[in-house]
Amino acid sequence: QHYYITNNFEFSRKMPNIKIFAGNSHPELAQRIAQRLGTEPSKVVLKKFANQETCVEIGESVRGEDVYILQSGCGEVNDHLMEMLIMIHACKIASAERVTAVIPCYPYARQDKKDKSRAPISAK
Repeated sequence: QHYYITNNFEFSRKMPNIKIFAGNSHPELAQRIAQRLGTEPSKVVLKKFANQETCVEIGESVRGEDVYILQSGCGEVNDHLMEMLIMIHACKIASAERVTAVIPCYPYARQDKKDKSRAPISAK
């Protein structure tokens, strides 16, 4: 499966040096945020290999840009979290100035303290 996240609206006010990428968790929210900021979501290809590994291809240059990656922790939590981490890494090695993860629903937030011995704190 290939997902191209784009928006064809024209806006009079543009945000300079900003890129907004959306993962599979909530592309509609990313489009609404981008529209509010007077820009459009940046192009990214998100796909799964036959063995269910996640593949991310950033579809445009992020060199020197402020990048925002929107990915919610809802639904397939582990897949969405891994997808976001790969997107962050891809932007960092592509020389983005700053990379910010926007996580409206933080995964593992309910596991922030130990409730019994030998139990992990998964929210770290």
